[in-house]
Amino acid sequence: MSWVAIRMLLGDRVKYFGLVFGVAFATLLMAQQASLFAGLVRRAASTAYDVRDANLWVMDSRTEQEDSSEPIPATALQRVRGVPGVAWAVPLLRANTTIKTADGIVKAGRLIGVDDATFIGLPQQFILGSPDALHTANAVVLDKGGYEFIWPGQPYRLGRSFEMNDKRAVVVGIVDARKAFSTELIIYSKYNDALDFTPGGRNRLTYVIARTADGLAPEKVAEAIGAATGLRARSSVQFRQDSFTYIINTSGITFSFVVTISLGFIVGVAIVGLTFSLFVRDNIKQFGALKAIGVGNWALLRMVVLQAAWVGAIGYCIGIGMAALFFSSTRNVNSLSVSHMPWQIMLGTAAAMAVILLLSGFGSLRKVLGTDPAIVFRG
Repeated sequence: MSWVAIRMLLGDRVKYFGLVFGVAFATLLMAQQASLFAGLVRRAASTAYDVRDANLWVMDSRTEQEDSSEPIPATALQRVRGVPGVAWAVPLLRANTTIKTADGIVKAGRLIGVDDATFIGLPQQFILGSPDALHTANAVVLDKGGYEFIWPGQPYRLGRSFEMNDKRAVVVGIVDARKAFSTELIIYSKYNDALDFTPGGRNRLTYVIARTADGLAPEKVAEAIGAATGLRARSSVQFRQDSFTYIINTSGITFSFVVTISLGFIVGVAIVGLTFSLFVRDNIKQFGALKAIGVGNWALLRMVVLQAAWVGAIGYCIGIGMAALFFSSTRNVNSLSVSHMPWQIMLGTAAAMAVILLLSGFGSLRKVLGTDPAIVFRG
């Protein structure tokens, strides 16, 4: 009976391709939008992802997520270093800034000051230059997206300069950093140089980033830091999750993407449901003939389920493949390289398509099971 079900499905090419297209389109729309949303949310913790050596973040008690940091006293660094379980701790400055190029173009960006001695906090993958070049005067490192943002369409070249808060900055390196949520331009410098580049008040230190001693859980040491200093301490995993949660709960993009993904689901139900209903209606005599020769309802049920599963599997694979192809082809385009499609999105999309096929096939299944065998003999 499985062979008969597949032959019946493939026999009506128009409706067969319509079903596959409906499933593929709904899969593409839901997977693409969910991946774009996941990529945007991950951008909210871009700095926390780039800092790989540290597994602890210490900040002001009012700081809720990466983009809403409040400066803390410089003495916090030594206080954190004195907490049992902390192997090392270094300062990290993170501030909003503006730059002006030689052409007079003004752009907004983010300045990150990393430890002068260890360069912890600096992305590890250099496209041009090296960390040691930061020891030169007025030296800064740009992320590749920021370089393209300042000098679009121009090849990477070291030695370019711009003004940052009326001070000259010279590009000595280009790194591959994660895209940020709120800016296209990220600038790295030594911590003490960053203090000169950004005027500020009495407290200038943004974060203390640290690492636990071997064998200690970051969450436990974070609790000890909080108790000893009164500051907010989070493990890297917790800090990233805080940033994700903040964006999801407070940003309007969450509602926009939920609406778009829901529309993809509704479109899938409409297209697949209508096409599947037409397919069953046009083949109702064939189902009646099968009942006339003794095929039971359970066998017919399995046939319809097999047809739905066949269409769903092919359409899902095409849709997911098209989404992956789109993300692969745009990953080097700075303005489009947002997506993040983990296995959870793929699994969730597959579950949504299963629900669509279930809803679409329910009405059609009632028609099949209620088919009168005598319909074969009617004109």
